[in-house]
Amino acid sequence: MKKRVLALVMSTAMIASVLTACGGKDDTPAPDTNNNTTDNSGAADNSGAADNNSTADNSGATDNGGAADNQTMDFGSGQIKIWVPDAVTSVTEELCNSFFEAHPEMNGYTVAVEPMGEGDAAGNVITDVEAAPDLYAFAQDQMARLVAAGALTTINGDYATFVQDSNDAGAAAAAKVGNEVYAFPLTSDNGYFLYYDKSVVTDPSSLEKIIADCEAAGKNFYFDTGSWYQTAFFFGTGCELAFDTDEDGNFTGITNTYASENGLKAIKAIRTMSESKSYQDGSSVGDAVNWAAIVDGTWDSSSAKDVLGDNYACAKLPSFTVDGETFQLGGFGGFKLLGVKPQAEAGKLVVCLELAKYLSDTDAQMARFNAVGWGPSNVKAQQDPAVQADEALSALGEQLQYTIPQGQYPGDYWTQADALGETICGGNFKGYTDEQLMAELQAFSDKMDALVK
Repeated sequence: MKKRVLALVMSTAMIASVLTACGGKDDTPAPDTNNNTTDNSGAADNSGAADNNSTADNSGATDNGGAADNQTMDFGSGQIKIWVPDAVTSVTEELCNSFFEAHPEMNGYTVAVEPMGEGDAAGNVITDVEAAPDLYAFAQDQMARLVAAGALTTINGDYATFVQDSNDAGAAAAAKVGNEVYAFPLTSDNGYFLYYDKSVVTDPSSLEKIIADCEAAGKNFYFDTGSWYQTAFFFGTGCELAFDTDEDGNFTGITNTYASENGLKAIKAIRTMSESKSYQDGSSVGDAVNWAAIVDGTWDSSSAKDVLGDNYACAKLPSFTVDGETFQLGGFGGFKLLGVKPQAEAGKLVVCLELAKYLSDTDAQMARFNAVGWGPSNVKAQQDPAVQADEALSALGEQLQYTIPQGQYPGDYWTQADALGETICGGNFKGYTDEQLMAELQAFSDKMDALVK
């Protein structure tokens, strides 16, 4: 790998002022706001950084978008601990080795890469921020409480520009709380879409036609109406259900329009789907039998290929029609992010930021795609021929345009939403009038509202 001279524009004094501003109580969280060709140089892109012969600016500005001139700054030494999911520990170690080979001025550090699932990382970090790793991968729905806990360095300047310009719109938005960037996107691959047997399903763009084809062929259609998946219908008709949190992670407010005409359309569409003789409640290829269509995620692509063979095909979720109106199924989208813990030492902060940028850049995302199939968020990597040829990722990428990034939800939301789906699919609402269905929606909405009182 070619070495690049690291051009750096932040002085030690500047970084120290950033540290004061990062992760403190003044960083009040806001509700989550809320998709690619590779630079094969093998090193993080430091375009926009100052000439390495320049003198560091000691103005005291609070921009961590660059780092100090490598001729003047002491980067320090020690250990950098990193948490990533078990599947990518090996490739992460290889990438870290490549980074320090390319930047020998920073090689006073050793790296310890430890396995930690992105869904579990935030809870463990918040338990003891001081003892937490320096870099850690986490699911984007954990962002607000990590910010509230002071567990994430604010990403400013050139780093923030890199995050926003290098990644798809959904991932770039998921890396922000309010107007501030707090993380480096790693993937755009957490969501659901349609796997189908193209010898059976003639039009994957219509839910009604998918069901009709499955019924005619005596095949099953799987769609999980549990909490995560049922939002495809409610968000598809225009309903909203989102929670606000304060800086301590408490749920303080809710936007909830389920008990509405749009909610009524969604629940009626779910009921109609569940009444088909081909319908099965589920979302796992491994548990599905005799199926010709299933709503599932990229994690089951290999299993779907094994089942369908030459008839394997993928598509975004279909549209559905209710009361004469047609809607596109929506739902939740998800992203993996890489956070940097605030650092007491200015030099170590610079190394952590540069390493996080490197681990989230084009080549690193392609390395993870090639190793374990993670779907890139990097817009250049998304255009790589191998990524483009991946039918599952292509279908998910199209579907993510119709989703919202999953935010913070109380534990009881998932329980109550699962119960609602089970009630619908169990036939309990068969024959219910619109008024009766609206009463059920109101009862569900009242339970949601009570979670923030």
